[in-house]
Amino acid sequence: MKFGFVATCGSTDQILQMAVEAERAGWDGFFTWDGISVGPYDTFDPWALLGAVAATTSTIRIGAMVFSLPRRKPWEVARQAVTVDHLSGGRLVMPVGLGAVDDGGYSRVSGETTDIRTRAQLLDDTLAILDRAWTGEPFSYDGTHHHVRHMVFRPTPVQSPIPIWVVGAWPAPRSMRRASTRQGVLPANIANPMEPLPPEEIAKMLAWVTEHRPPDAGPFDVVVEGILPADPGEAHARIQGLADAGATWWIESRWDFDRETPQTLLDRIRQGPVPSVQPG
Repeated sequence: MKFGFVATCGSTDQILQMAVEAERAGWDGFFTWDGISVGPYDTFDPWALLGAVAATTSTIRIGAMVFSLPRRKPWEVARQAVTVDHLSGGRLVMPVGLGAVDDGGYSRVSGETTDIRTRAQLLDDTLAILDRAWTGEPFSYDGTHHHVRHMVFRPTPVQSPIPIWVVGAWPAPRSMRRASTRQGVLPANIANPMEPLPPEEIAKMLAWVTEHRPPDAGPFDVVVEGILPADPGEAHARIQGLADAGATWWIESRWDFDRETPQTLLDRIRQGPVPSVQPG
């Protein structure tokens, strides 16, 4: 099991400090988040932040939870991702999804859609364009919403491919098929959207993915978000249950903007991924 941490609040300097401390404390991944206008909270562009994080760390994987691709231009994402991939020496991972419609970047501007079917189509178009752009070869593409003519993107990424983790609504087949073609899934719990998918459902989901995923498609990550219990024994038990079910990443995600502060996040980072079980 690998462990990541989301910097949900803080100034740019504080977030960079968190990234350095996360690498020092043994975390495997460090993530910012992608938002335009979600309440009265300090919010920064994830790509700019990740460029700075790439320059101040050396081993930890980096990304954003999650990149809202339907409101982004695919050709710009292709260039941004390659840039951060090179700056980091091949440490970028891209969690992606439809995006939250309570973000003003969807619901309080003209020209953006909150329709789930349209956003799913835009996500599919974007993923297809990224596939083609990152080959470094000339390509054209005719999708449902995006049409590209005779473009070429160089350099190619350091990684082949840049890992993409897709939010997959379990057990919705269409959503899961999209995720199963990539390098990982962030399971969304249709039965209880406010709760992580329990281990028994993760096992069922992974069995479905194994059945539908091409046998030569390579490694596949199952990425679970949440807050680990403060009690070390409970934390270890929870991680063990998820690992036994097939989860490969735990992302510590503290989204309570009214409760968390940069200092509480930094304190948690310094504890390391899983609270230590004290002898005795």
